Amino acid sequence: MFRLTRPRLAVFVLSLAMLTCIALFGGFFAREVVAEIAILAILVIALDVAAGFGGMVSLGHGAIMGVGAYGFGLACQSGIAAWPAAGIGIAAAALTGGMIGTVAIRAQGIFFIMVTLAFGQMIWTVTHTATWTGGDDGMSGLPRLPLPLIDPGDPRTFALLALAVLAAVFLIAAALLCSPFGRALQAVHENPLRAAAIGFPVQRLRIAAFTLSSAIAGIAGVIMAQHMQFISPTMMVWTASGEALVVLILGGIGTLVGPIIGAMAYVGLKYWASGWTDHWHILIGVLLIAVVMAGGRGLFGQAENAWRHADR
Repeated sequence: MFRLTRPRLAVFVLSLAMLTCIALFGGFFAREVVAEIAILAILVIALDVAAGFGGMVSLGHGAIMGVGAYGFGLACQSGIAAWPAAGIGIAAAALTGGMIGTVAIRAQGIFFIMVTLAFGQMIWTVTHTATWTGGDDGMSGLPRLPLPLIDPGDPRTFALLALAVLAAVFLIAAALLCSPFGRALQAVHENPLRAAAIGFPVQRLRIAAFTLSSAIAGIAGVIMAQHMQFISPTMMVWTASGEALVVLILGGIGTLVGPIIGAMAYVGLKYWASGWTDHWHILIGVLLIAVVMAGGRGLFGQAENAWRHADR
């Protein structure tokens, strides 16, 4: 069962503090990187809720994030103010995820993954070909959320806003996972037959978890749309979901802290290595293989395990 232990909370707070310092005192590029890390971490937290705690590995979360972004963009283009438009984007992602989850939970294992991948590709096809989504050209000129006394157009302000949203998402997800709902979900993940035997509504719990996970992915989509102020179907390709899954495994699945560690490692290594080679994916692959061969607990999971052994 998930517990927000002191080491986990400390690692999250320290990571957030480090990113905040970079956002406050770094240059333009550093602040853009911080915002990218925050958005990716939010998406990976969404995937961790579904996969790490619900046992539902998804290759459709990139597309669901895109639904949130497009929902926000279409609402804004219809003349709706940014704040209600953000709510519409998140609701659209949650509704889409709920519908996908209702169908996909009838499958298990690799078949569940394939169903989510198929839905993701269907969503990508619609956004790629439909005229009302802007087609391959996407949508541009998207506004940022107006905030009192501060300028959301300032890169430093936006990076700090993205980190604040990340912190809120983390705390809300932790509270839900520690609640009776979260414990029931984890019981279903660990032993669905036993959970069903003692009266847990297994299917409804899974659908609810996938819907919640999709809503969090929608938050990532809304923040990404404001960060780029442009969206296109390329953000919804299946590789976006694959990237989120890689980051989750890299950081540590089923920990809730792993997503931010994985996002920092992935984005940091990407920009560091891309400065001297176009084949930075190879380095990510080598690191991922090393993490999996070391036990598959991820960077944070391995560190947490070492801490426990040292504390004995």
